[in-house]
Amino acid sequence: MDSHAPIAVAIDAEAMRASADEASEFLKSLGNRHRLLILCHLVEGEKSVGQLAEFLKVRDSTVSQHLSLLRRERIVAGRRDGQTIWYRIESDAARQMMDVLYGHFCATG
Repeated sequence: MDSHAPIAVAIDAEAMRASADEASEFLKSLGNRHRLLILCHLVEGEKSVGQLAEFLKVRDSTVSQHLSLLRRERIVAGRRDGQTIWYRIESDAARQMMDVLYGHFCATG
């Protein structure tokens, strides 16, 4: 018997379409320069809006808009500490994706 022969697997086309839709929306959320930079920075740990804005060299309001989309998609989450909200990567899928992207595109040196 050929050990490299494909294994017959029943494909659930409807489930595959639903997963593809979900993956497409996820990738759209990542498909923006600012959001990718935010996530690259969050790989290193929690950051505030001010820290992210300083890193990106953009206004706090711009960062907040991007974080709003990432929160809506459940990619990031925040925790309040007094007046400051600290953001982190919440989604396991996003964390895994960003670990790969970080190694290829974000890390310096």
